[in-house]
Amino acid sequence: MDLLEILQYIPPSALDYQEWVNVGMALKHEGYSASDWDTWSRNDSRYHSGECFSKWESFGGSDTPVTAGTIVQLAKDHGLKFGGEFRELDWDGEISYEEGFVPSSESEGVKISEPADFDPVKQISTYLELLFEPDEHVGYVTEVYEHERDGKTILSPTRGAYDRTAGQLLDELSRCGGDIGAVFGDANPEAGAWVRINPLDGRGVKDSNVTDYRYVLIESDSLPVERQNALVRELELPIVTLTHTGGKSLHAVVRVDAKDREEYRRRVAFMFDVCRKNGLEIDKSCKNPSRLSRFPGFIRGEHKQFLVDTNIGKASFEEWKDYIDEISDDLPDAENAADFWDDMPELAPPLIDGVLRQGHKMLVAGPSKAGKSFGLIELAIAIAEGGEWLGFKCTQGKVWYVNLELDPASCKHRFKDVYKGLGIEPKNLHNIDIWNLRGRSIPMDKLAPPLIRRAKKNGYAAIIIDPIYKVITGDENSADQMAHFCNQFDKVCSEVGCAVIYCHHHSKGYQGGKRSMDRASGSGVFARDPDALLDFTELAVTDALTKQQQDKAFCEVCEKWVRRFLPSLDDKCSPDDLFSPSGMREIAQKSLPDKSFKLMMAEAEAAKKALTARTAWRIEGTLREFPRFEPLNVWFDYPVHKYDSDGVLADCEAEGEFDPRKNLGRKKSKAENAAERKTAIEIAFEGCEKDGQTTVKQLAQAIGKSIDTVYNYLDEHGGFWRDKKGNVGRKAES
Repeated sequence: MDLLEILQYIPPSALDYQEWVNVGMALKHEGYSASDWDTWSRNDSRYHSGECFSKWESFGGSDTPVTAGTIVQLAKDHGLKFGGEFRELDWDGEISYEEGFVPSSESEGVKISEPADFDPVKQISTYLELLFEPDEHVGYVTEVYEHERDGKTILSPTRGAYDRTAGQLLDELSRCGGDIGAVFGDANPEAGAWVRINPLDGRGVKDSNVTDYRYVLIESDSLPVERQNALVRELELPIVTLTHTGGKSLHAVVRVDAKDREEYRRRVAFMFDVCRKNGLEIDKSCKNPSRLSRFPGFIRGEHKQFLVDTNIGKASFEEWKDYIDEISDDLPDAENAADFWDDMPELAPPLIDGVLRQGHKMLVAGPSKAGKSFGLIELAIAIAEGGEWLGFKCTQGKVWYVNLELDPASCKHRFKDVYKGLGIEPKNLHNIDIWNLRGRSIPMDKLAPPLIRRAKKNGYAAIIIDPIYKVITGDENSADQMAHFCNQFDKVCSEVGCAVIYCHHHSKGYQGGKRSMDRASGSGVFARDPDALLDFTELAVTDALTKQQQDKAFCEVCEKWVRRFLPSLDDKCSPDDLFSPSGMREIAQKSLPDKSFKLMMAEAEAAKKALTARTAWRIEGTLREFPRFEPLNVWFDYPVHKYDSDGVLADCEAEGEFDPRKNLGRKKSKAENAAERKTAIEIAFEGCEKDGQTTVKQLAQAIGKSIDTVYNYLDEHGGFWRDKKGNVGRKAES
């Protein structure tokens, strides 16, 4: 990369002293000469002959040298955009770049010629009529004073005049017979004349004397005049007058039309930033509303100050800003339905059949100890091996598991334990990459760029991030901050082209009465952002069900042992005996040697004990691309989840669920019924409330009662307020 070519996009006049020195240091570090620095620096009015060469000798010897990156960054700051950043190039690849975001069909510039029929009165009259109302005071300067700067004699404008209105000046011009000096005073032919761009109050020429924040001056000395002319036109700036200064720049008086000084400041800053990004560096002193501009119609040395054009670009600041926003927002254009109706694009193929498409996002949510991490490892294995996950077929591909919580050794052991627990032979371990970041996790907006760079090289079908609370950026209860956080997953999906699957925990407290999509902790953005949400809710397993499962396990162990010694078992017992713990124990004791019987009993008791440690879960799906599936009931039998093939969990309620309609046997007293209604309304409110309130309709759905009944419950309880729109909230405690 030729740094001298890049330097053409950095005007030295726009840099402060330290930035200018940094450019010199970078050039020396990269092997360029002091002459290169000196040649570039000559484009600045602050240039002193010999200064670059004297400073050059002092550069060097630092442990942290200034490098080419500093020059590249300065070029970016001044509007240079490098095409295809972070792309890989072969040996014959071309490094290219583009400027800004506006069209550049006339990038070489638009030529300007002095008018052959130069009419000073017409030039000045046109200028005044375009910029000022007849009763507005105009500030202008035709007198100068001499002073020395850097050994040169400089002619600078004085305070000037500001006591006449535009109407008075135009009247005198119409009667001056071409003698503009009789109206404004004779201007110094070497210096020319100036005019203030905004109307004044007639009492002074400071910013505080400006009566209408109507215009801003756009002036740049860093580019040839022809290039300036092209850029201000390409930018479609709402220019009222474009004046050639008779020197090395153009002066564009541009509409801002701000209602006050603060809005003027904001609009000018936005306009200057757009100009800078497109290679037009603006003199910072132009931001003042009382700024002097060159007055067309006067002579300056050997050249004329003249109007190049008037009323070009957009008609107003608002129209121009809309134009800039439209061409720079990076958003796609709208598509007409008729254009694609008969040629529909293909949908992304499924990654998890019936649940998630390739390149989409999925959230797995659940409480602590639901085995979420194990479930995600099971998913990683299913994708790597092209198998099933919770009964859903997975498309085979590479998967990247980003571990943020476990120490590396534990994470590796878990993968092996899960493979073993699933009974799957690890034939495709090369499809699984693990990135262990425990102790090194950073906010997601900082993690996304390095993650994307690494992922692009490996062709992943899915990236699994477990868990996200380690990388959350901002307050998880803030909708706007969480929207920004979730946008990072969109970046990964779009730039890498793979699915992103991430894990989050439930909020604290009661969950049974909540919808599955409202259980994840923090803002509702979490549940509404992903294309698929799978939620784990623990089921309440009764003692009777636990005993039933233990009896079944005991009988299965006994049957396995007995059949080794008694192949004709089916002839010796009835089908009922096979499911009777006492019956199977008796048969085993008669059929097995004592030693084998003792071993069988030890194994059977171990099987019963293991069942006390497993937990039951219901998995509900909220899907954007597929129909909702029936809730799945699974056992978490460490370290894997197993589908409830027997259907024994179908009637189990979620932990904490309360159904006031359920008949609990004996007739309750009035006090018990009242307490039950109070509890029902409190539990329902806790499950439905968002930001401290809910609606009567949502409470009615949660409790299973009519809206009128819920109104009675609320009145009886006394601790809730309700309004005419059906909103409900807790009363403040006195």
